[in-house]
Amino acid sequence: MRRELRVFAVDVRRDTRGVVFVLRGDLDFHSAVQLYEAGDRELGTGGDTGAVVIDCSHLTYCDSTGITALLKLYNQLSGQARVLRLAAVPAFLDRLFTLTGLNQIFSLYADADEALAAHAADHGALAAGTDEPVRPSGENAG
Repeated sequence: MRRELRVFAVDVRRDTRGVVFVLRGDLDFHSAVQLYEAGDRELGTGGDTGAVVIDCSHLTYCDSTGITALLKLYNQLSGQARVLRLAAVPAFLDRLFTLTGLNQIFSLYADADEALAAHAADHGALAAGTDEPVRPSGENAG
């Protein structure tokens, strides 16, 4: 049985709290380059401390190449001492993250606003001089 291909797009939304990449359609071998290009264009070489959120609410499919693209972005941000936050992860991808242990790497949130708020809370706690960022209940380590 053949799977219907869905056009992929990366919509980028910036506000004072950070940048949100909204993924739409199928993230796979053919479309991962769009995520790479959007990440390079929007994140550059660092210096920014705003939140980086991937909103998966409109993601319909993700293969191993798509997972690799997410991990590449995660590693790029880790090198800049930043956190990648994933929002509205669909059930099929959440299950895959659980089976592979990636749910222990990625920070997962119910929606983009919750992820942006968690980033603000983390940075507020660090700015106040506490040793550990404040973690909202239910947030995965990451």
